[in-house]
Amino acid sequence: MLRVATIENGKVRGLPAADPRVTSFKGIPFAAPPVGENRWRAPQPCPNWNGIREAFEFAPISVQDTPGLGTDIYCREWHVDPEIPMSEDCLYLNVWTNAKRVDERLPVLVWFFGGGFQWGYTAEMEFDGERIARRGVVVVSVNYRLAALGFLAHPEITALQPDSPANFGSLDQQAGLKWVVRNIAAFGGDPDNITIAGQSAGGMSVMSQMTCADNWGLFQRAIVMSGMFRSPYTKDSFVIPKSLSEAENTGAEFFKFMGVRSLAEARELDALTIRDKYGEFAKDHPRFAIILDDRFCREDPFRAFLLNRRAHVPILVGNTQDEFLSCIVAENREQFESRAREIFGKRADRFLAFDLSREKCEWGYAPVNDIECAVKAAFFAENKTKDPTPCYYYRFLPDIPGDDRPGTFHSVDLWFFFETLAKSTRPHRGRHYDLSRQMCNYFANFIKTGDPNGQDDDGSEMPVWQPYTDDCRAEMLFGDNGAVSSTENDTFMRFLSEHVYRETTGEELEDGNEASV
Repeated sequence: MLRVATIENGKVRGLPAADPRVTSFKGIPFAAPPVGENRWRAPQPCPNWNGIREAFEFAPISVQDTPGLGTDIYCREWHVDPEIPMSEDCLYLNVWTNAKRVDERLPVLVWFFGGGFQWGYTAEMEFDGERIARRGVVVVSVNYRLAALGFLAHPEITALQPDSPANFGSLDQQAGLKWVVRNIAAFGGDPDNITIAGQSAGGMSVMSQMTCADNWGLFQRAIVMSGMFRSPYTKDSFVIPKSLSEAENTGAEFFKFMGVRSLAEARELDALTIRDKYGEFAKDHPRFAIILDDRFCREDPFRAFLLNRRAHVPILVGNTQDEFLSCIVAENREQFESRAREIFGKRADRFLAFDLSREKCEWGYAPVNDIECAVKAAFFAENKTKDPTPCYYYRFLPDIPGDDRPGTFHSVDLWFFFETLAKSTRPHRGRHYDLSRQMCNYFANFIKTGDPNGQDDDGSEMPVWQPYTDDCRAEMLFGDNGAVSSTENDTFMRFLSEHVYRETTGEELEDGNEASV
């Protein structure tokens, strides 16, 4: 087994995972510590070291609110340790490999965690890469800066470093990806067979990396789990990047709020002081996230995807059934119809003719899953191109056990895709483990070849997962009966996804593309 790897900065030694056929290397630095003068700068080159560096433990997590102090579902699921080490010195990554030799050229997964660009870390229990590595994939999880330390913009920063004025967390991800290209062969990985993947804000990160032209050619596939956001009814200012000037103004307000007059003074503050001040500031101001800096991010990544300005690689995307549901908020039918005419204009009558538009929920009418709608708008756009790349869609909808009856809440599918279900405290049963095995199989197959199909552990063929096209709007449903192939015939969803496409791109559609009632 590969227990020692020689990389560009020196040698690292890993440890046998629970399965000794897999070696885990934890806490490998991929950039210089982003502290002092490196705070709010693009990641700088990592210094070399002598001898063999022990890569036995996860490095400290990025500066963020202390995990495990709340009572929400995420503190129950995986943010369970308030004592987990935390530091501004956080630019480290982790590798799991079952390679025996450096020349095996195994496919590679590069994982970006989620958490709204405010929270999250590679040490979360569900992100253990061992089970995927057992399937012949080298797994890499990359840490990155968050919140005020990762996504602040300020006029003085822009003036001093116009080539990298913002999006430092995104640049960390990019630096991690480039590190993988340069070094993964030392772990038996293939630098020409890389899949980038992430969930929630990690999925949004994949979108931003896909639409950054500097990255084209660095990876061959992409997975976006619950990371395409767009409602057909409202605009969410968080998921649509703000302009650099708007973000700079907010950053200047934040400096005043902290009581500093210059970047130099702000760089002298303790990182936890900045964190705590940011927590207060965020009560009355938008949180910091990816912005349009005209360097890393030149346009809304979702819009860029729809307009075919992205890395042209196969993509696997999906959502859980119960996450991010939206509706047209109205107290009665009259208010609803009035609002629908504001939203859909000349197409309002067509919208109102759908039976599903009359469905009532707790907050209003016509509930829909925003992420599903966005994904199908993106796939609709991809299939309008002359040479579309394969697009695979899934929906996760099993019954999730627990006395809180949580439904398929946002992020619950992570336990299943990583096949780390045994670490969950929920009373899962055999069917859940069977589903998890299948999902991890599909996940690994896609990483290897760009096609999720293949055999189960007993040699039988798993249900066929076809690409999603206009002619065959194929879906893979992950539910209580395992993986089930399906074809969507929902004209209401098609109408809404085409509306999202139209509103996002500003392009009209030919009559033949309009969904009919």
